[in-house]
Amino acid sequence: MSEQSNPIPQKPLNHVIASCPPSGIRRFFDIAQTMKDVITLGVGEPDFVTPWHIREAAIWSLERPGYTSYTSNSGLLKLRENICSMLADRYGAVYDPKEECLITVGVSEGLDIALRVVLNPGDEVIVPEPCYVSYIPCIEFAGGVPVLVKTDADDGFRLHADRVEAAITPRTKALLLGSPANPTGATQSRADLEKLVELANRKDFYLLSDEIYDRLTYVGEHTCLASLPGARERTIVLNGFSKAYAMTGWRVGYICAPKAITTLLTRVHQYTMLCAPHISQIAAIEALEHGEREVEDMIADYDRRRRVFVKGLNDIGLECYEPKGAFYAFPKIHCSGLTSEEFAEQLLMEERVAVVPGNAFGPSGEGHIRCSYATAMPHLREALERMGRFLERRGVRTLPKENPIGARR
Repeated sequence: MSEQSNPIPQKPLNHVIASCPPSGIRRFFDIAQTMKDVITLGVGEPDFVTPWHIREAAIWSLERPGYTSYTSNSGLLKLRENICSMLADRYGAVYDPKEECLITVGVSEGLDIALRVVLNPGDEVIVPEPCYVSYIPCIEFAGGVPVLVKTDADDGFRLHADRVEAAITPRTKALLLGSPANPTGATQSRADLEKLVELANRKDFYLLSDEIYDRLTYVGEHTCLASLPGARERTIVLNGFSKAYAMTGWRVGYICAPKAITTLLTRVHQYTMLCAPHISQIAAIEALEHGEREVEDMIADYDRRRRVFVKGLNDIGLECYEPKGAFYAFPKIHCSGLTSEEFAEQLLMEERVAVVPGNAFGPSGEGHIRCSYATAMPHLREALERMGRFLERRGVRTLPKENPIGARR
């Protein structure tokens, strides 16, 4: 008999990882890559190129001897000093750059090691949802149990402290919160964050705060969670350079946390990732020291796109909460009569517009799609035209033609 008819028995691989579905974001992006004339509103990546002076700093670092080596596990001290100075000046969050700041390979690595440090097997993490696609798998990979707390479009995806409290059990170890949020673009108010801090202190759980979109806040001001009274000693702040500085491929993030936590974060980091790329850290220093003007220009551009695109979605019949941060719109699609996966697949095949089905972000994401408006305005307008045609074929009413898509009322 052949080996094929009698395969050699093999022990099963990790059951948690084997049962994890592939990313719902990447699935439609990969399909779109094989098609022509596609407008991609799927992957959350700035369409801006990293500003030239930041790229030039990296080029210069390559031309200097020694700048292609490892850095310390914690990252370049100058970068950590700049980060801590920025957090103190901008938000009033004070950290020691030598012992309370760690440079990571993007926020993704930061989230992974933070969960590994905080969780013991079976510990529960409360997650508001819809939530970023990595949150639930990363909790499970770290041996934890995600506990989902629903938020609603009708009140701006606000996270109510009483809903969080109702989800707390003796196994609750942490709350993982993103504000501004992916996929909804929602921001949590200072008052609501203060209630969560009070609850965390009363019930004794950690706060993991994903603040990668902090600079992309269009309404009001961003609140760094660790800056609130009573929050610092139980808060882990995750942030990085990907979004605000258009540096996704550079893979530079950071964690700020109390010394006892950062010591353990660094221990995991030094055994797994060692350090973030040296030249990327040089570029990040340049970004912090001289990149503010470009950041402000990009924020203003995103804000213009946000207002035009969200109005356009409502005009074509897709009810959409106006996001206050990030660069995503999360419209309802109930009017189409389709599930979120059906909507995304049919829209891609019929009109060559790639969006992400809402169920990729948790059960309450069903009935929505995520659209990234981090693309040029002409593409956004064309996407709205195509989506309008798609909906008209399904009997969805749009606003009268005398009120063109994207026009100001």
